[in-house]
Amino acid sequence: MAQDVLPDANSEYGARVRDRLTTDKTVWLTTIGKDGTPQPNPVWFLWDGADSVLIYNRADAARLNHIRNRPRVALNFDSTQGGNVVVLTGTAELVEAPPSNENPEYQAKYAAAAARISGDAESFARAYPVPLRVTFTKVRGF
Repeated sequence: MAQDVLPDANSEYGARVRDRLTTDKTVWLTTIGKDGTPQPNPVWFLWDGADSVLIYNRADAARLNHIRNRPRVALNFDSTQGGNVVVLTGTAELVEAPPSNENPEYQAKYAAAAARISGDAESFARAYPVPLRVTFTKVRGF
C-alpha cells in the first residue's frame, strides 16, 4: 500500500517523507473529540517501513476513545518556518503488539527517553501499555 500512498521514494519530497518517518522522534497525532474538536497531541511513533506507524499510549488517554468512535486521524510533523511540511492522514486502530520494552526497534529509538520519563523501559511499558496503529491513506505537503 505504501507505494500507492507515500510519494515516490526517488523524488526529493518522497525521500524527505521517509527520512522524517525514520528519524523524527515526535509526530503530532490529531484525533477528533466527541464534540467535533480536533485534539492534537505529540506522540512517539515507530514507522513500519511501509504504510503505518505504531504508537504506544497510556490506558487512560482520551485519544483511545476518540479512535474507537472516530478512527480517521491525521499525523503531522513540525515544520521549519512553514517548510518541510508532511501531513499524513489515515485510520487508527487498537492492535495487539509486544510491549514497548519488548520491541527492539522501539527500544533502539526511545530507550534513553523512556528511561528519562519513567526511570526504565519496563516502567515506561507499564505506563504506556496500549498500542495503536495508524495506517496511512494519504500524504500531502511540500
